Amino acid sequence: MNIYVGNLAYKARENDLRQAFEAYGVVASVKIVIDRATKRSKGFGFVEMTNDDEARRAISELHGKDMMGRNLNVNESISKPQPGGRPSNSDDQGGY
Repeated sequence: MNIYVGNLAYKARENDLRQAFEAYGVVASVKIVIDRATKRSKGFGFVEMTNDDEARRAISELHGKDMMGRNLNVNESISKPQPGGRPSNSDDQGGY
Protein backbone atom coordinates (compact mmCIF):
# COMPACT_ATOMS: atom_id res chain seq x y z
CA MET A 1 0.00 0.00 0.00
CA ASN A 2 1.22 3.49 -0.84
CA ILE A 3 0.89 6.01 1.99
CA TYR A 4 0.87 9.82 1.76
CA VAL A 5 2.73 11.59 4.58
CA GLY A 6 2.14 15.32 4.83
CA ASN A 7 3.16 18.17 7.13
CA LEU A 8 6.71 16.84 7.29
CA ALA A 9 9.39 18.98 8.88
CA TYR A 10 11.58 20.36 6.09
CA LYS A 11 14.63 18.85 7.80
CA ALA A 12 13.09 15.34 7.80
CA ARG A 13 14.98 12.80 5.70
CA GLU A 14 13.85 9.59 4.05
CA ASN A 15 15.63 7.55 6.72
CA ASP A 16 13.58 9.34 9.43
CA LEU A 17 10.35 8.29 7.72
CA ARG A 18 11.62 4.76 7.15
CA GLN A 19 12.42 4.35 10.86
CA ALA A 20 8.99 5.64 11.91
CA PHE A 21 7.12 3.27 9.58
CA GLU A 22 9.35 0.21 10.12
CA ALA A 23 7.96 0.01 13.66
CA TYR A 24 4.73 -1.24 12.01
CA GLY A 25 6.04 -3.53 9.29
CA VAL A 26 8.14 -3.94 6.16
CA VAL A 27 8.80 -0.72 4.24
CA ALA A 28 9.37 -1.24 0.51
CA SER A 29 10.23 2.36 -0.36
CA VAL A 30 10.31 5.93 0.95
CA LYS A 31 10.26 9.12 -1.12
CA ILE A 32 10.26 12.71 0.14
CA VAL A 33 9.19 15.10 -2.63
CA ILE A 34 11.84 17.72 -3.44
CA ASP A 35 11.27 21.11 -5.11
CA ARG A 36 13.24 21.07 -8.37
CA ALA A 37 14.12 24.77 -8.21
CA THR A 38 15.25 24.99 -4.58
CA LYS A 39 16.32 21.35 -4.06
CA ARG A 40 14.51 21.46 -0.69
CA SER A 41 11.74 19.28 0.70
CA LYS A 42 8.19 20.28 -0.17
CA GLY A 43 7.06 18.97 3.22
CA PHE A 44 5.41 15.76 2.06
CA GLY A 45 6.32 12.33 0.83
CA PHE A 46 5.24 8.75 0.28
CA VAL A 47 5.93 5.45 2.02
CA GLU A 48 5.16 2.10 0.42
CA MET A 49 4.54 -0.85 2.73
CA THR A 50 4.33 -4.44 1.52
CA ASN A 51 1.47 -5.53 3.81
CA ASP A 52 -1.86 -3.65 3.71
CA ASP A 53 -2.81 -4.52 7.31
CA GLU A 54 0.52 -3.22 8.60
CA ALA A 55 0.11 -0.12 6.45
CA ARG A 56 -3.36 0.58 7.87
CA ARG A 57 -2.01 0.19 11.39
CA ALA A 58 0.85 2.61 10.62
CA ILE A 59 -1.63 5.14 9.22
CA SER A 60 -3.82 4.83 12.31
CA GLU A 61 -0.91 5.14 14.75
CA LEU A 62 1.12 7.84 12.98
CA HIS A 63 -1.64 10.21 11.80
CA GLY A 64 -1.44 13.28 14.03
CA LYS A 65 1.75 12.08 15.74
CA ASP A 66 4.50 14.64 16.37
CA MET A 67 7.64 14.20 14.29
CA MET A 68 10.34 16.85 14.57
CA GLY A 69 7.88 19.39 15.95
CA ARG A 70 5.11 18.87 13.37
CA ASN A 71 1.97 16.72 13.54
CA LEU A 72 2.00 14.28 10.64
CA ASN A 73 -0.87 13.99 8.18
CA VAL A 74 -0.87 10.30 7.20
CA ASN A 75 -3.38 8.77 4.76
CA GLU A 76 -3.65 6.08 2.13
CA SER A 77 -2.36 7.57 -1.11
CA ILE A 78 -4.90 8.03 -3.88
CA SER A 79 -3.46 7.50 -7.36
CA LYS A 80 -4.01 10.28 -9.88
CA PRO A 81 -5.42 9.27 -13.27
CA GLN A 82 -2.80 9.26 -16.00
CA PRO A 83 -3.11 12.21 -18.41
CA GLY A 84 -3.75 11.74 -22.12
CA GLY A 85 -6.12 8.81 -21.91
CA ARG A 86 -9.50 8.91 -23.59
CA PRO A 87 -12.55 8.29 -21.39
CA SER A 88 -13.82 4.74 -21.80
CA ASN A 89 -17.47 5.89 -21.87
CA SER A 90 -16.93 8.13 -24.92
CA ASP A 91 -19.69 8.09 -27.56
CA ASP A 92 -17.19 9.15 -30.23
CA GLN A 93 -16.88 6.32 -32.72
CA GLY A 94 -14.20 8.06 -34.78
CA GLY A 95 -16.23 8.07 -38.05
CA TYR A 96 -16.17 10.63 -40.88
